[in-house]
Amino acid sequence: MSTQPLEDWNSDICDCFEDASTCCYGFWCCPCLASTVTVRSGENRCLPICDACCVVAFLVAKVPLIVPPSALSLRVAMRHKYGIKGSICRDLGVSCCCSWCSWCQMHRELKHRNKAPNVVTVEQPSVLQLQPAPGMMAAYPPKAAFVDYPGSSI
Repeated sequence: MSTQPLEDWNSDICDCFEDASTCCYGFWCCPCLASTVTVRSGENRCLPICDACCVVAFLVAKVPLIVPPSALSLRVAMRHKYGIKGSICRDLGVSCCCSWCSWCQMHRELKHRNKAPNVVTVEQPSVLQLQPAPGMMAAYPPKAAFVDYPGSSI
C-alpha cells in the first residue's frame, strides 16, 4: 500500500492578494462564500447556518460556543480529501480565530483544484461488423411466400 506525500495548502491563510476576488467576496458576504464552498465540496448549501447558530447562541443565551462546526469539519474533510498537511489542532485554531480567512483559503483551494487538468483516457471502441456467411447470400433477399399456420383460418 503506497501513500502519497502530503502537500501544503495552495495558499496561506492570509494570502488574500493572490485571489482578491475571493477575499472581497468573503469580506462583503461571508455567508455567501461559505455556502459556495460547501456546495463545491458536495455538502448542503445550508450547512454554514450551523456556524451562525454558534454566534446567536452566544449573543442570546451567553453560551460560549466558539467552534464553528461547519468551517472546522469542511476544513478537516478538505485536508483529508486532497492530502494536505496539517492537524486537527491547527484547523481548530484557524476556524475559531479567523473563520473568514479559513473560508477564503478553502475557496482558493477549491478553485486551484478545479483548475488542475483532468486526464481522461478514451479508447477507440472495437467495431464488429457482422456479415452473412458466403452460402447465405443466395437466400437474400428472401422471397415472399404465404405460410399457413395450423389452427388459423383464412
